Parts: sequence; C-alpha cells; structure tokens
Amino acid sequence: MALTDEAIERIKEMIVSGELRPGGRLPKESDLAVRLGLSRNSLREAVKALSLIRVLDVRQGDGTYVTSLQPAVLLDTVGFIIDFHRDDSVLDLLEVRRILESEATALAARKMTDEQLAELGTVIDGMESAADINELIDADLEFHRQIARGAGNPVLASLIESLSAPTLRARVWRGLTQADAADSTREQHRAIYAALRSRDANVARSWAAVHIAGVEEWLRKAL
Repeated sequence: MALTDEAIERIKEMIVSGELRPGGRLPKESDLAVRLGLSRNSLREAVKALSLIRVLDVRQGDGTYVTSLQPAVLLDTVGFIIDFHRDDSVLDLLEVRRILESEATALAARKMTDEQLAELGTVIDGMESAADINELIDADLEFHRQIARGAGNPVLASLIESLSAPTLRARVWRGLTQADAADSTREQHRAIYAALRSRDANVARSWAAVHIAGVEEWLRKAL
C-alpha cells in the first residue's frame, strides 16, 4: 500500500471509530504524523485527497476539520464527476434516474405529509402558469426535488439531485424542439401528484417511470 493510501486509511479509521467526529478538528499536522507513524508529506497528500471528496475541510489559518459527512456533502463529488459525461451517456444517466425516482416517488406516496403535499401543489400551480420553457424547467426541477425529499431518505434525495443537472440539457432541448413536450410534462406531473395525494404508491411509481421514460425515448430518437 502506498504511503498516501495508508494515511488515508488511518484517518478513515479514526473517523469510523468515532475518534474524529463530524465537525471535529484534526490534531496538528506534526502531532498527527508522529502519532500515525507517517511522514508529514504523506499525511499532507492524504488530507488533500480527502478534502477533494469533501470528507475533510481545510481552513487556511485555522486547521483541518472533518466535514458534516452528510450525504448531500459527500455526494457533491458524484455530481462533479457526472458533469464530465459525454452526450451519449445521458441515456445511461436517465435510466439510472428513472429507476431511482420511480422508487423515490413510491416512497413519497407513503411518507409525504399533508403539508408537504400542499407545498407540492403550489409547484404544480407554478408549472401551469409558467410563461416560458425556463420557468417550466425551474418548476420541474423543484417538483422532483420535493418528491425526492418527501421520500424521507437523504441519501436517495442526494443521489437524485446529483443526477438532475446532467440531464437538464436534454430536458430543455426536448422542451424547445418537441411541440407537445410542455403539455405532456404538465399532464404527467398532475398524474404523479394525484397518485401522491391518493397515497397510491404503485400508480405514483408507474407515472414517475413513464415521465422520465418519455425523455429517454425522445433523446434516443434525437441521437
């Protein structure tokens, strides 16, 4: 094992064991290097690597801290990597998004509170009154974001959020080039919302799959 990899593993062990907690500050570099039996250079490289994936937060002049380790923070890295996708890989991303969002929507049908559903209803209203494709897309993003949160699983919500931006261009492109795309989007969102309100998880799951599959089908033909 390379020395930097060993340093990463040792720091990870300290976090997993609870010796270093979310928000906690790492000991001084010189002290930690001696304690772990590593060179300061290896430790420095390990800290740099862990900061890139949002496990550690290096604050200039203050020290190095463990981040909150919340899913939304750690999965930022996933979104960053996905941003480098090729156009022909968008179909793969949409397929993953369809699988995840279908199940998230089914969960949301069981778990969303009446207050959350009422808030989602205002997003539907905003979608109906959208003046152009940009407003419609904004409302669409918020609609899916609220459902993902309503599923009650922050890891799932973060994964869906990380997949949302890379597929945004395809959705905008479809909205600009397919005549009935806006009407179809509104109709499908209303169907999803109705299923959520009636607490019908199976119907909610099916409509969510149909909704994203529509973008997949259009993009496959376009490519």
